[in-house]
Amino acid sequence: MSWHPHVTVAAVIEREQKFLLVEEQVENYRVFNQPAGHWELGETLIEAAQRETLEETGWEFYPAALVGIYCWKHPHLDETFLRFTLCGECSSERVHEDLDEGILHAGWYSAGTIFDLPEQRLRSTMVTHSIRDYLDGNRYDLDLIRTIQQTW
Repeated sequence: MSWHPHVTVAAVIEREQKFLLVEEQVENYRVFNQPAGHWELGETLIEAAQRETLEETGWEFYPAALVGIYCWKHPHLDETFLRFTLCGECSSERVHEDLDEGILHAGWYSAGTIFDLPEQRLRSTMVTHSIRDYLDGNRYDLDLIRTIQQTW
């Protein structure tokens, strides 16, 4: 049997003590998540985080550090996710207002508001783990994420 995790990226972006989150429709549920999504063929993990943030929020993302790498198994499905969470800043203005399909809203929320959300309102518990790790000062150099290209 072949098994492959879903490789995803996410962005933790703080501005004025608030974090950028998206509210999205997943099946019949409205849930909160960082700007996040799947790593696509032909892009680096950093490029994936920048693309997902732009598509889901309309803001450009400027990654500064790696917050953590998270392995999460979906509690009801036979799916495992390997998530690379980056932190950094975003553009001062939205580049565009059009958001990805399924994204209902992108907004800024305090850590307290996020931590008070019931677990079922989160896309996954990686949302709060990432923010806690960020607030605890977890920052790793982006050079840890290397793209190696074959030359022959």
